[in-house]
Amino acid sequence: MSLTQSGNYDPLPAMIPVRQVFEALTVDDIEAEVRAELNQQTVKQTIPAGARVAVGVGSRGVANLKTITFAVISQLIEWGARPFIVPAMGSHGGGTGQGQIKVLAEFGITEESMGVRIVSTMDVVQIGALSDGTPVYLDKEAQQADAIVFINRIKPHTSFKGDYESGLLKMMAIGLGRHQGALAVHQHPLADMPVVLPKIAEVYFKRAPIAFGLAILENAYDRTARIVAVPGDEMIAAEKELLIQAKQFMPRIIPKTIDLLLVNEMGKNISGSGMDPNITGRAASKAPQKFDAPEIERLVVLGLTPETKGNACGIGVADVTTRRVFEQINLDYTYANVLTSKVLDSAKIPVIMQNDAEAINAALTTCYSIGRSAPRVVWVKNTLELEYILVSQSVLSELGGDPRIEVLGDPIRVEFDADRNITTNIWKGR
Repeated sequence: MSLTQSGNYDPLPAMIPVRQVFEALTVDDIEAEVRAELNQQTVKQTIPAGARVAVGVGSRGVANLKTITFAVISQLIEWGARPFIVPAMGSHGGGTGQGQIKVLAEFGITEESMGVRIVSTMDVVQIGALSDGTPVYLDKEAQQADAIVFINRIKPHTSFKGDYESGLLKMMAIGLGRHQGALAVHQHPLADMPVVLPKIAEVYFKRAPIAFGLAILENAYDRTARIVAVPGDEMIAAEKELLIQAKQFMPRIIPKTIDLLLVNEMGKNISGSGMDPNITGRAASKAPQKFDAPEIERLVVLGLTPETKGNACGIGVADVTTRRVFEQINLDYTYANVLTSKVLDSAKIPVIMQNDAEAINAALTTCYSIGRSAPRVVWVKNTLELEYILVSQSVLSELGGDPRIEVLGDPIRVEFDADRNITTNIWKGR
């Protein structure tokens, strides 16, 4: 079906480039900060002399992950330990050992760059169970190590809310539990996760050689804000407090009422949900949640990130997309993810239009509350990088001189190629 008008019809109004200004704590010297945290006595003493240490690294697009991981590995070696890396990412990478090695390589983490082995099988051992019978699994290689450390970002989860969301506890339960661990944990409703995760963590602390976790907090500009090493016996209490701070650091889309949100790209490296519901206010999960996000009538996805390898989890919350995006979807990766998490709505396919112009036009013509002459349109690169965005004049007018919005230039007429796909790219080089 074609909804695009003939000639040089432009479905979008002129768009104005702006910068969203957030308060942002930043770590300037990443390696020095990692070393300072690890050399605290309460942390250093968790690594026995000559220990064989499993270092768990996940699949999220954490800022400076390569630098942070290398700093951890280097410090362990200087202490006389024998570190090796285990992917700690549940069922990601297609749920295979080699697939997870490839995911790490996307972040620059390879045996060559780190100088240590990456041991990636999907073999696990059951180390215990919860009182309700839920088995607790641990990567077999990690279980055989003398000590386990792991690195993860702490941030609000995209599918549930509580004292524990995305962080160190979740990496133990699902990441280090590999595919079987992820399946076992996801037998519980998502709404129960803030209670289930610390219970699983307690099993890990009793039955596995957990040394410490390295928690990373990021600011609103997707840059490292804090790095905190947490010994295992302090982890449950510490993560609860770190999550409160992580929520304060979150970026947002400042305009509160949006007719059309254009998302240039989505993917698993952007958010576990492809697009962060904390930003869009839209979640595929049926777990009860409240988001401090704009009211958005229509959401259009224009692309998948190369790093997501066709995993389109989260596209189900969009209203419209394009044939180009649809043809990039890897159903095997996408379905492996949603079947594990039990959030099937995440993989539902929105309305598919032939090109960008038709997708935008379909979204705008089906909005109820707008005047077509002045729609409230916001265009973002993705839900992780929100410093630079485009807004229509009607959005800018409603912001009324908000000091958090810095206008960067004159209105831009968005250009389309002969196939009616967008060629304008304000994010190049940013």
